[in-house]
Amino acid sequence: MSNIPETGRTTRVTIRLVAIQILVFSLVLTLGGRLWYLQIRNGEEYAEKAAGNHVQQVVQPAVRGAVLDARGVPLADNETRLVVSASRTELMKMDDGGKAVLTRLAGVLDMTYEEVAQKIRLCDAETPQPCWNGSPYQPIPVTDEATTQQALQIRERAEDFPGITAEPTAVRRYPSPYGAGTSQVLGYLSPVTDEEIEQARDSDSPLLSFDQIGRSGLERQYDAALRGDAGVTRYRVDNLGRVIGEADSDEARPGSSLVTSIDARIQAIAEKELAAAMKDARKVYDDNTGENYKADSGAVVVMEAKTGRVVAMASLPDYDPNAWVGGISAGDYAKLTGKKSNYPLLNRAIQGQAAPGSIFKVIPTAAAVKAGYPFDGRYRCSSSYSIGGQVFKNFESQDHGMIDLGRALEVSCDTVYYALAHQEWKKDGGNKPRKNAKDWFYETAHEFGLGEHTGIDLPNEVTGRVPDRKWKREYWEANKDSWCKYGKKGGDYVEQIAYENCLEGNRLRAGDSVNYSIGQGDTLVTPIQMAVIYAALSNGGTMYEPTVGKAVISPDGGTVEEIKPKKRGRLPMDRKTLRQTDKALEGVATRGTAAWRFADAGWPQDKIPMHAKTGTAEVHGKQTTSWFATYTDEYAIVMTISQGGTGSGASGPAVRNIYDALYGVDEEGKVRPDRALLPKPQKQLPKINPDGTIEAQRQKGFKP
Repeated sequence: MSNIPETGRTTRVTIRLVAIQILVFSLVLTLGGRLWYLQIRNGEEYAEKAAGNHVQQVVQPAVRGAVLDARGVPLADNETRLVVSASRTELMKMDDGGKAVLTRLAGVLDMTYEEVAQKIRLCDAETPQPCWNGSPYQPIPVTDEATTQQALQIRERAEDFPGITAEPTAVRRYPSPYGAGTSQVLGYLSPVTDEEIEQARDSDSPLLSFDQIGRSGLERQYDAALRGDAGVTRYRVDNLGRVIGEADSDEARPGSSLVTSIDARIQAIAEKELAAAMKDARKVYDDNTGENYKADSGAVVVMEAKTGRVVAMASLPDYDPNAWVGGISAGDYAKLTGKKSNYPLLNRAIQGQAAPGSIFKVIPTAAAVKAGYPFDGRYRCSSSYSIGGQVFKNFESQDHGMIDLGRALEVSCDTVYYALAHQEWKKDGGNKPRKNAKDWFYETAHEFGLGEHTGIDLPNEVTGRVPDRKWKREYWEANKDSWCKYGKKGGDYVEQIAYENCLEGNRLRAGDSVNYSIGQGDTLVTPIQMAVIYAALSNGGTMYEPTVGKAVISPDGGTVEEIKPKKRGRLPMDRKTLRQTDKALEGVATRGTAAWRFADAGWPQDKIPMHAKTGTAEVHGKQTTSWFATYTDEYAIVMTISQGGTGSGASGPAVRNIYDALYGVDEEGKVRPDRALLPKPQKQLPKINPDGTIEAQRQKGFKP
């Protein structure tokens, strides 16, 4: 038995009960205070936060800005179409993944289920095109060519088409004014991806899941300006999805318009003439290969000589950018990306690399003068030139006797340049180069801007190649293992070359230098690079960064941001050499290799002095590449045709026809101002109306 008195026990129990009551009262008081703090003191703040957790966004895509030619004619704009879209989010909630709905939709749209399903499947590493590379949470366009009747069926039978919408929507349009496709210059659009949205989140131009962005050409280069800002309205909703109020909204802002230096009329003519030249080349028999020329691709650039602005840029094969609008079909995608189509998405004016042949000779001419050889010196133009038993022939094996460098340009004498390049190679140490080797012929090419980007405002430009000692060494290190494995002494041509490259591919050999001196061998250039050089020869020596964009104009017309010509540098020629070279290139058009396309064909040389250089580049395993580079006081035009034959033969007629259109030269060689499309470059921007619209100067009845 316990010895504690009964009264003591009662007292202790009472104390414990009082303590528990005090503790419970304190907890209740604390909870009550906290509840008052949450509901009364800061109730409004937390109510707003709670509502913010249930906010739905409705996005109004911005109307994309137009791309216009120099006269304000639309090259890319928008039109309203009935767009049928499918929500993968809603379809995936269905037991069959939405197959029944898509089957009914296919019946309404006169499509097959497979065609509709392909449109809305998501792109990944294993999914072939066509597929959707945009956000999986945004409605995916199935077609932008729905008829009014089809749209009505979908909307009136909404219960049969959950997750399907049919709405009028502004979609991109490429109208091809005068037949000018301008496809590779304009580029195309496709939906933004989640990765791109994340990358642009903190940038000056964030992306939304509904955005379409430029994938190539001007659409990509000027995407931020053209895209505008989508409108977003935010609604507060309860747990049942019912709208309980509007949070806030951002109004949509249309994209700005881009005025380009392209003239749609000249662009149409350039495209037509390039296509005709390639077609005609395929009718010509090639004695070297025993078959007609293939003329499988080509490009032409028309550039303002004094500004570097591009008036026309054509590349073949080309494509219709409208094929991408609303999602591209499997058949069209295969055509655009397959080898059989010869890759029409490539803009060969800035991405096509080829040996330049004799249009390159203005560079070794300048290099020779810098190395100390006088322009008006006497040089032997023999029918061939030998190095260690290897014979390098002059074009068509002609012997022109003793001539100066100007005449060497006129008649395109290879052996003069062979000898000069060989002498400089020996001065630099030959196979054992001196540490202070001058490498005039190679260094001068770099000073002309070759081997690097021109800076044109189009994406994915390539650099070409100057095969100097540095490049030779790096190329050898990258390829020596395969050369040594494949090479065979005394084997066929390719095996023997591989064998030689294995042994001494890191050396700049004599044969490399003489081939390089006439634009052959490993030398690669692009048409835009040569257009920059020949434009500089026209304007007195200033090289410009070529531009296509001319001005960005805000939707209301209140802000005009002009894109000024930007000087890139000067030709590495003194004024005397420049004048002598200019005179020689005029001689090419009046009595040299291009005379039969100009002086002999009635060109008004006294009124519009023409300068030209022809080029016929040999390519191992292929037919010769045709090059034709020209300039007047106002323009430079460069054309090339892969496997097209000679420069003046294949490209010459087309270039002449473009000049005829620019200046209005008729069949008899007379200048007709009433027929001249652009005798002087377009300086002024198109007229901007008070409402911000841009007035287009169309030419009625014009046919390229």
